[in-house]
Amino acid sequence: MPEKSYPMTAEGKEKLQAELKNLKLVKRPEVIQRIKVARSFGDLSENSEYDAAKDEQSHVEDRIAQVEDMLKYAQVVDADSVDPNEVSVGKTITYTEVGTDDPETYTIVGSDESDPLNGKISNDSPIAQALLGKKKGETVSITTPGGQFDVVINKVEA
Repeated sequence: MPEKSYPMTAEGKEKLQAELKNLKLVKRPEVIQRIKVARSFGDLSENSEYDAAKDEQSHVEDRIAQVEDMLKYAQVVDADSVDPNEVSVGKTITYTEVGTDDPETYTIVGSDESDPLNGKISNDSPIAQALLGKKKGETVSITTPGGQFDVVINKVEA
């Protein structure tokens, strides 16, 4: 079975490391304290505070495991080591849909870093999948759930 990997930028890895530190040193102790307080209320069978704290503990522990796994298999992509005109994770791409004059600009990042409203799209998204490995000046067909369209890559920046 091939080893899994999580492509990400160096900035994305730093954010995950900071999140993990916060989860372990802040969130986990807070939840443990909430559980202790809720236990002091007595009968656990009808203690909603206890149930809520245990649910939150489960979510925190799941996220810790997920972040640790992502960091363990992190593949930090150095956009500067790729051909300057080639689309890769960590690069900002400007393209124009064929037949329009409105350029769109996105930075391709790892899936956990994506924030489409701020111009960061996941490397797993249909748009990024179609663009990865292509070069400035190429026309690329992109198929999304909303349909298919062609774009011309205008600019690739690290």
